[in-house]
Amino acid sequence: MTSEALIVIDLQNDFCPGGALAVQDGDAIVPLVNTLITEADHVVLTQDWHPADHSSFASSHEDKAPYDTIQMPYGPQTLWPDHCIQGSEGAGFHADLDWTNAELVIRKGFRASVDSYSAFFENDHTTPTGLAGYLRERGLTTLTLCGLATDFCVAYSAIDAVKQGFAVRVRLDACRGIDLSGSMAFMMDEMRGAGVVLA
Repeated sequence: MTSEALIVIDLQNDFCPGGALAVQDGDAIVPLVNTLITEADHVVLTQDWHPADHSSFASSHEDKAPYDTIQMPYGPQTLWPDHCIQGSEGAGFHADLDWTNAELVIRKGFRASVDSYSAFFENDHTTPTGLAGYLRERGLTTLTLCGLATDFCVAYSAIDAVKQGFAVRVRLDACRGIDLSGSMAFMMDEMRGAGVVLA
């Protein structure tokens, strides 16, 4: 029985060209991700799933603009355009993503008061999503991550996965990044430092 799982991070319409928080060429990875899904024995998807008044939205804060940073009780928080609102078209998976054999969809960011980049923890770094326990109970110890965006949800998920004791590889060819104020180079170094294999 294989101990490997593929985790596809946030391949949603709002993160693809034309979406509210589009990652450049975000849709270009879909064919490769579909191939990885076909080849994987176990597949988990994550889905950003925000209420309309989420605290990470710039629109929720007077006199703030997207990409400003504010202090939240859990630390600094980048403010984003409204995106991936629960039940919206933008929150849906990309239409060409062939995810029918996914065994689990983890929804994150649904708590209005805290954002969630990582597939494993909210941004307070203490509130778990339940993914680590699910993987452990299934005996899945080796993870390959792909999806959007490299320097945010993919990187935070990969680093948290290593901290939780998993062997982690990120398929960079099946990711695309935002690169907000040098975030790509910074998070690549952070992943390497944490022991993530960048493939």
